[in-house]
Amino acid sequence: MKYISTRGQAPTVDFAQAMLSGLAPDGGLYVPETWPAAEPALARPGIPYATVARSVLTTFAGTSLSAGAIDRAVTRLVERFRHEAVTPLVQLDANLWLLELFHGPTAAFKDLAMQLAASLMDAALAGSDSRLTLVTATSGDTGAAAVRAFAGAERIRLIVLHPEGRVSPVQRLQMTTVAADNITNLAVRGDFDDCQRLVKGLLTDEGLRARGALSSVNSINWARLAGQIPYYVTAGAALAGPAPRFVVPTGNFGDAFAGWAARRMGANVGGLVAAVNSNDALARVLTDGVYSRRTTVETHSVSMDVQAPSNFERLVFEATDRDTDRTRALFETFAREGTVTLDDALLARLRAEVSAVTVSEAETRAEIAHAWSAYGQVICPHTAVAVAAARRLDPADGPVVALATAHPAKFPAVVGEALGFDPVRPAVLQGLEGRPEHYRKVEPTLAAVLAMLD
Repeated sequence: MKYISTRGQAPTVDFAQAMLSGLAPDGGLYVPETWPAAEPALARPGIPYATVARSVLTTFAGTSLSAGAIDRAVTRLVERFRHEAVTPLVQLDANLWLLELFHGPTAAFKDLAMQLAASLMDAALAGSDSRLTLVTATSGDTGAAAVRAFAGAERIRLIVLHPEGRVSPVQRLQMTTVAADNITNLAVRGDFDDCQRLVKGLLTDEGLRARGALSSVNSINWARLAGQIPYYVTAGAALAGPAPRFVVPTGNFGDAFAGWAARRMGANVGGLVAAVNSNDALARVLTDGVYSRRTTVETHSVSMDVQAPSNFERLVFEATDRDTDRTRALFETFAREGTVTLDDALLARLRAEVSAVTVSEAETRAEIAHAWSAYGQVICPHTAVAVAAARRLDPADGPVVALATAHPAKFPAVVGEALGFDPVRPAVLQGLEGRPEHYRKVEPTLAAVLAMLD
């Protein structure tokens, strides 16, 4: 299995190289050179999550990792999840299901890929003197999951950038109360898109690259997406029959593209709906064909406060029949001008691959209340965006799966306001308050961030 860049001007690499590089040197994102087919046995209802994850990762990694590396990574993942099914399906209504992805060590879906990535990166670096610096932007959950997964790693330094004041208090504490010498937490005086822009700047900074290997554990890293494909496969297998539609609460579009990849591999995945909040760049581009950057709006579903979703580039690459010149030109124009207009043919292809639905703040709060009164389920605001979008679909058209991406106790203010009581915290979220925090504030410029890393 080899990997190419969406922009066509980077050498072909294997899985380990793509994982340790994160962003391709031409500024593009790595994708498989050819899409593999999932093993037919993975379509069997009730197949264990570990079996699916092992098969998917082996398919994508090929021979680029040492023997036993994937087995160790999958074992570590399963052992750190609190539910025996890892990602259980919960039925809410006729043809409406909730896929719970928050039973991991930081109570968010990011754990599913991050725990795997930490183990696989360690395997890729083993037996050498190589050291790796990881940089990641976070709107909340990615940073917490990365800190938990990589804290104390001997060969890896992790630098996390989060937008100051724009993550929930619980999310911030999960990142900043972990005391580890290899972790640097920076609170950027800006929004998530500023953090994401800075990460891309760091990854291409020659001075920083001269100090050693650089990569990212944002969803621009293919290993992250590969680690998210298994739960689409297991959910699709469990609902054997008409391919279920998946509604994905999305910010950076990585989780939704993982669903697209699962479908491309032959998994029982039907339509894909990207459910977005007021930061609706995806919904707008699929409606009017104009991909434009706007100022990020603060919402209760903070992890989705993204106006320039990186993984949209992967979808465009596929929708142009893998035309690297068109993809490169489109995203270079967007980076330079902040807006780009898609032609009608490309827009039609994109609409055929995915749809998008915008859910307002008022609708999000109302959906939290509705989920409790109608189903007895306490859900987080991100999950509420997905469920609100899912309930707009006609159940007569077949099963619908809404992704539950975080535990509601990570967002007690909005959930408590909607329900009149605070969600019960799982053990992994208890005892955070009162611990010393370790982070520094920084202006949203590359020079300011680089100065913090000296």
